[in-house]
Amino acid sequence: MSPMKEVVARFSVGLPLFFLPFAVLAAQSAIPAPIVSPVSLGGMLQVLLGLGLVLAAVAGSAWLLRRFSPGQIGAGGAVKVIGGVALGPKERLVLVEIGETWLVLGVAPGQVNTLHTLVKPERGAFTAEVSSGGGEHSFSTWLKQAMQGRKLGQ
Repeated sequence: MSPMKEVVARFSVGLPLFFLPFAVLAAQSAIPAPIVSPVSLGGMLQVLLGLGLVLAAVAGSAWLLRRFSPGQIGAGGAVKVIGGVALGPKERLVLVEIGETWLVLGVAPGQVNTLHTLVKPERGAFTAEVSSGGGEHSFSTWLKQAMQGRKLGQ
């Protein structure tokens, strides 16, 4: 068989196979498609109601987790943060009240160090400074005075 006859023979076999999917599609398009009904108002309301219920369940779960998280149950209000000062972008100095004791804590990423322990002062000693001084500025002033008093006492 000559090369030209071989090409023609392959082409004559391959060409109908190439157009076979198109012929099947043309035959299927002759079958009428089922009638699809438009979306009804009731169906749309049902979908929106279901979506609203799912979103309400997610919001309720988040509220319950925040409200009853394990970290808050054990403390029972025994630990109270009195104030704090930022020392750097990730470091803070925090004054914490535990019972009748105040702790001055140094807080940095990955560690908390106790810097000083104080006996809780009388009710008006620190709160008068906070109410008149404007918060963190008076805490820093108080801390500076406490540290100077500590140095003088040594």
